[in-house]
Amino acid sequence: MSHPSSHGFMAVLSLVLCTALLAVPEEAAGKSRNKEQPQPSTTGAEGKKGGKPSQVGSFGDWGVFVAQGDKTKTCYALAAPKERLPAKLHRDPAYLFISTRPGDHVRSEISIIMGFTVKESAPARAEIGGASFDLVAKGSNAWIKNQAEEPQFIEALKKGTKLTVKASSLKGNVTTDNYALVGLSQALELVAKECP
Repeated sequence: MSHPSSHGFMAVLSLVLCTALLAVPEEAAGKSRNKEQPQPSTTGAEGKKGGKPSQVGSFGDWGVFVAQGDKTKTCYALAAPKERLPAKLHRDPAYLFISTRPGDHVRSEISIIMGFTVKESAPARAEIGGASFDLVAKGSNAWIKNQAEEPQFIEALKKGTKLTVKASSLKGNVTTDNYALVGLSQALELVAKECP
């Protein structure tokens, strides 16, 4: 049910995000920055696998990034939630990735970094308009539970205006993250162009 091929990739991205605060469009981060945003760096084995991501485009709340490794190239669209509820809970940053790795024959893979450890036995869902998709979680990462539904999920994202992700933490706190979807279609077009 989980996505084992994603776990190594998510571990690398989690490390990058937690240690380097990956640059996202200002609206997505909810902060204004006057200086150039820092780019993440990876070290050790992770650096050899993924290379250093660089931002190649920005559309609404969505950034497009490319990481070139020794033998592989990864392209992804990335956004942070615009709203996190309840606001009083302390959580690490959350991100939604849609990644393509041509060398691994992976296209439009959905990965979510929740910003907290998810209670694996509790339901987790992604909702777009009237459509709802079950999620599977491991640690602080989540994926679409049924991989066969990923194409429908992508299409719903392209047509929608807001994505809502709901999950429970280990402590039992039910959280809701809302992502804006404006600019996603253009971001995915650039991902496809950068990683054909």
